[in-house]
Amino acid sequence: MAEFSILAPVLIIIAGSYLSIFPKIAGNSLDKIALYDVGCYAFALILSGYKYWGTAADFNLLLFNTNWFWFTVISYAVLEIPFFIWYCKKHNVSFEIKE
Repeated sequence: MAEFSILAPVLIIIAGSYLSIFPKIAGNSLDKIALYDVGCYAFALILSGYKYWGTAADFNLLLFNTNWFWFTVISYAVLEIPFFIWYCKKHNVSFEIKE
């Protein structure tokens, strides 16, 4: 059940950022979304690290076991993908390079 103690905050952070924070401060700017997402990512790592830093806890990622850091990084990325796709479609985020 240690996995749930990381997955629940990660899911709350992602849902909160894509449903509340990003629409207000990032809009449809991919640059701002990326910048603020790094902050959210860091917050999730800080929360996980605060609880599991220095412990020998193993986390199951279906195919292998890993430590808290990699479990947080991989689970955040996997859980974020559907939110990111939905957000880009809803807010017409442009992927064109501006010069």
